Amino acid sequence: MRVALKIAYVGTGYHGSQIQPDVATIEGELFNALKELEIIDDPKTASFQSSGRTDAGVHARGQVVAFNTEKPNLSIPRVINSKLPNSIWVWAHAEVPDDFDPRRDASSRVYRYIMSGEQYDISMIRSASKILVGEHDFSNFCSKDEDKSTVRDVKRIDVRVSGVLTKIDVEANSFLWNMIRKMVTALTMVGSRVRDEAWLKQMLDPESYEEGLESAQSYGLTLMEVKYPMEMPWIEDAYSLRRASEKVQEYLVRHRVMAEVMQELVPKE
Repeated sequence: MRVALKIAYVGTGYHGSQIQPDVATIEGELFNALKELEIIDDPKTASFQSSGRTDAGVHARGQVVAFNTEKPNLSIPRVINSKLPNSIWVWAHAEVPDDFDPRRDASSRVYRYIMSGEQYDISMIRSASKILVGEHDFSNFCSKDEDKSTVRDVKRIDVRVSGVLTKIDVEANSFLWNMIRKMVTALTMVGSRVRDEAWLKQMLDPESYEEGLESAQSYGLTLMEVKYPMEMPWIEDAYSLRRASEKVQEYLVRHRVMAEVMQELVPKE
């Protein structure tokens, strides 16, 4: 039987989602859990597939993976979570067709970038974001991979203010390596008046204009959702969601305390 899982994780401290030798990754932790529970023997024989990879330090709420198993009764969130670290949790599962591929079958992905917005003109960022919507060549907005087309279809970009923070939601059919983080860099350059919209339009014409961009910090980026054209039979696990909420509250308390500690480290004048 083929099973799909929805996974959330705090990417801090991991070298991305894709398994790599000798470093901690999200898939590495998940594989260890699935093997220990004897749900799969190894990723290759189980036809393990992911909806996509996230970079080091990037988080997820709705990463999707799928694999074949002879133990679907154990392939449920609360069982798998018992073998995962607190920074990773499964919160939904589904029985899917044998040919289900979470990457190729996806119709779009939704990411959210959160940043401090106090130093930017948000109305300028909103206006500039409209230029990036649609099908464009995003060669100037990615870390190059020679084997891939750099044309992508950005379906929407929503920019909103939440207190002192700005949240940017981006949905596209798929994304290039570092594409969103470089898009955020470009938008903040316009929002701080370092560049203008004419420059941003130039950036979408890489045949006549090339410029490298730094990637925005990874800690602000989260994979929110992977969408599929078919109705997915997800079964959410209420217990796992409740436990996840408790874990998140622990993170919130820790980081609120650490924010205050950082303030205390600055000598008062």
